[in-house]
Amino acid sequence: MTNPGWLEAAIGAHAGPLTQPAVHVVSGDEWSSAAETLAAQGALLITLWGTHREAQALVSAAYWVKAGVLVLELPLERASLAYPSLSHRFPCAVRLERAVRDLSGLDSTQADRRPWLRHASWPSGFHPLAPLPARVQADRGAAAAREEGGEPDADYAFVRVEGEGVHEIAVGPVHAGIIEPGHFRFSVVGEKVLRLEERLGYVHKGIERRFADLPLLEGHRLAARVSGDSAVAFAWAYCQALERMTHTPVPARALALRGLALELERLANHLGDLGALGNDAGFAFGLAQFGRLKELLLRATEVALGRRYLFDFIVPGGARRELDATAGTGLEPALLMIAAELRTLRDIYEEHPGLRDRFLGAGRVSPALARRLGLTGLAGRASGQARDVRCDLPEPPYDALAPAKIVSLEGDVAARVTVRFDEAAESIRLARALMSASVGGEPLRGASLPAMPPAGALGIGLIEGWRGPVLVALEAEAGGRVRRCHVHDPSWQNWPVLEHAIIDNIVPDFPLINKSFNLSYSGHDL
Repeated sequence: MTNPGWLEAAIGAHAGPLTQPAVHVVSGDEWSSAAETLAAQGALLITLWGTHREAQALVSAAYWVKAGVLVLELPLERASLAYPSLSHRFPCAVRLERAVRDLSGLDSTQADRRPWLRHASWPSGFHPLAPLPARVQADRGAAAAREEGGEPDADYAFVRVEGEGVHEIAVGPVHAGIIEPGHFRFSVVGEKVLRLEERLGYVHKGIERRFADLPLLEGHRLAARVSGDSAVAFAWAYCQALERMTHTPVPARALALRGLALELERLANHLGDLGALGNDAGFAFGLAQFGRLKELLLRATEVALGRRYLFDFIVPGGARRELDATAGTGLEPALLMIAAELRTLRDIYEEHPGLRDRFLGAGRVSPALARRLGLTGLAGRASGQARDVRCDLPEPPYDALAPAKIVSLEGDVAARVTVRFDEAAESIRLARALMSASVGGEPLRGASLPAMPPAGALGIGLIEGWRGPVLVALEAEAGGRVRRCHVHDPSWQNWPVLEHAIIDNIVPDFPLINKSFNLSYSGHDL
């Protein structure tokens, strides 16, 4: 590497929360050698995204290093120029690079040429985030092809497993119930799974393209709808990115309210998952009891903060709703009741022989494999990956709360259940502390900025959602509008690990193993 000094400084010991990400423009050789160094130092590749700026295109990578978030930008002389793939050091880059190709038309050198998001519903030369003339030209070409009877390529080459007794089971993309579409292709011998291959992104919502039509002060509402079960995390990450690039101070009480909302979102999801995991193991009692507790929490949340699900609670510069002493009186006893019943239900789950038989050893991901594949968030901590933004990069209000980092080394369904129980109890502790910090003090602010950022200004928001780290990379356009906004759900890292977790397990255990990860379909539809 031609200039290793800045890289060594960027991955050095953490000295406190960063107000801005470290951004470095690199050459192609530096892009590759930095990936080698970062992988050796244990950095996590969070996400990749492509950007078009007038006549220049660039690809960006965000890494989680000890000092915070490190962003590397690689300028490309032309959109067709392939950039060096990161997948040999960071396997999670495979799907990220395929998505960059589909959305922005920027290609990497990796061997997998299959589309990830396009699903043959876009013309082969069409890229939603490419400059408008290129999109128009591709659209016209596709229209001409349709008039001539031609159709976009519709075949997707799933990897085939050959051998005596091997057959395939295709599940989805349409599923029973209300979950979003996703295709799962199992290669099995008898009931034992030899390989699973997923295909996601069936409901392309045009999220990242839609951001470019919005004022900066309105983008948080769209961010909250990237993945509805993580609305608070995405909205906070967007506002954090905007506040960093504009140097906007946020009142301490508003930050406490944001933390309270985030912990209530985490708790609600953990309660729902614990019930669903019991149900998938044939223990309907668990589903009924945890469903009751989740409903109790959502009703108390609505009374205290105005809504059951807090889509628009966090706004730039503050929070939308006060928490006065009267509104909080119903939330405190609800949290205490849930904490007490969690302890009882945990004893039942841990002592029930049927649950133990189904949970222990199922869907195991070893710490070594988790580290290699970049498993992150709750599932990562259940496999020994001790990363939590709240603990490792603490910012207000978490810097004063000392959240406990919950880690297990077993990596199976039982470990992911245990982590949920522990994190639910910790979220109750944090929520009660944050309630006390949310009442009284300076008035709330919101939806205002000291000044609009200059064109090209970049802000990074990183929030530990219930599933894992949520990142928003926000770039400003002149006139207070969004030029580019990239949103990243941790499911991008974790979906490929699910393919490994099911190997050598039986097909009927897949719903249970899948639910123990509970990854986002919607977070892929960008």
